[in-house]
Amino acid sequence: MQNVGIGYLKLGQSSSTLSGGENQRVKLASFLAEESNTPTLFIFDEPTTGLHTYDIKVLLKAFDNLVAKGHSLVVIEHNMEVIKCADHIIDLGPEGGENGGHLICEGTPETVAKCTKSYTGQLLKPILTKKKS
Repeated sequence: MQNVGIGYLKLGQSSSTLSGGENQRVKLASFLAEESNTPTLFIFDEPTTGLHTYDIKVLLKAFDNLVAKGHSLVVIEHNMEVIKCADHIIDLGPEGGENGGHLICEGTPETVAKCTKSYTGQLLKPILTKKKS
């Protein structure tokens, strides 16, 4: 559980006290413990919600390990530190609800950062620039 950023949870803690992100990470920890070699598609919805910066880095390492073992991940996320690590981004918008759901931009983080119509790209660009420095 340490490897997915939930080492702080208590043994026997009721699942009703866990956030959605914590529940996702408990399921991920269970999968990692099984050491399955069957390629699997994981879908995570905002897995970093409520996580400290350190725990986000731990979770990203777990994601990297899954990809290295041949698994695929779809991550719905708003945290730019996570988004910048993606192999491929699909940016939907431009807003939410009835004003959203349209493909704004897709590609590598660098491609999305160049997309002037993308709010994600606008926020990502300075982070990627800082990363290269």
